[in-house]
Amino acid sequence: MSWSNHSGGPWGQKPGGPWGSGPSGGGGGNPPDLEDFIRRGQDKLRNIIPGGGGASGRGIALIALGAVLLWLATGFYTVRPDEVGINMIFGRYVGTTGEGLRYNFPYPIGSVIKPQVTTVNTIEVGQRTGDTSRRVATAREVPEESLMLTGDENIVDINFTVQWQVSPSRPQDYVFNLQNPDAAIKAAAESTMREIVGRRNIQSVLTTDRGAIEAEVRQSMQKLLDEYGAGVEIRQVQLQKVDPPQQVIDAFRDVQAARQDQDRIRNEAETYASRVVPEARGEATRIIQAAEGYRERAVAEARGAASRFTQVYEAYAAAPDVTRERMFIETMERVLSGSDKVLIDSKEGQGVVPYLPLGELQRSTPPVQGSTVRQGATR
Repeated sequence: MSWSNHSGGPWGQKPGGPWGSGPSGGGGGNPPDLEDFIRRGQDKLRNIIPGGGGASGRGIALIALGAVLLWLATGFYTVRPDEVGINMIFGRYVGTTGEGLRYNFPYPIGSVIKPQVTTVNTIEVGQRTGDTSRRVATAREVPEESLMLTGDENIVDINFTVQWQVSPSRPQDYVFNLQNPDAAIKAAAESTMREIVGRRNIQSVLTTDRGAIEAEVRQSMQKLLDEYGAGVEIRQVQLQKVDPPQQVIDAFRDVQAARQDQDRIRNEAETYASRVVPEARGEATRIIQAAEGYRERAVAEARGAASRFTQVYEAYAAAPDVTRERMFIETMERVLSGSDKVLIDSKEGQGVVPYLPLGELQRSTPPVQGSTVRQGATR
């Protein structure tokens, strides 16, 4: 029913209906016909929808169904080999998917986060490396991060790097528990390094314990991040520079050079001692053995001489004359056996003094020790 069928509308005989004189503001105007407006809209909709007005409901349903199917088709997604898919529905974590073609409810019901789990990231502590595209990379020192206190109350300047990646087994922890992964991992690395260095003296930190420090820092960092539920794996901790502070590095190098000289001289002394001591011990052993041999020989000779004297004495006591004669003969035999002798027959050449070349005999024959050469003839 239109407003024109009622004279003056529900408010009486006032012309123009409830709006007064109409949209033009002047008297005598008619209000818009709403039924006619709705009818013209339905006619236009029939022209758009195939099948005429009787199939209008079915056409709208088909359009709606197609729109829903198209919307659902947007839920397909692909996970690359270096990624892990984290599915969420209404912002709540529901599961993890591996590589390949996957499906989750599309936006705004569902969403997917795909963090890279094979990419190795590097964090620098104590320095910042500049443009690496040049041949020589520039590094800027950060003293507030690199200066650390050792267990013997010395200061050491340490620059190191940490290599990490997202844990393939717990990527949801990395996505939901870390707001700023680089800052969190850097803070954990710096605090852990300060703790490990604070338990050692400066000499071991600078020389022998570098490998042990790297391994211990890596294990402590991994344990700390696991307690925080960070979903991060620490691949490697590598010390780049371990030096005394710049202000005392020259003096420290002098001390290191002096210690190296000390070690060198000690090694040379130990080498000399290892060579001389065995030689001295061998010489001492040789002298002792020679003395023992001389003692055995002297004792044996003394015992033999004593035994021989005893035997001679026993023989002399049994037959003094025979023994005395025998001793005289043996003595003369021993004395005369080594000297030249001249024998002259006393029957011939009587009254003639024999000529003996005593001078030649003395030159040709050395005198026997303990004997005297007498000039003259033996008759």
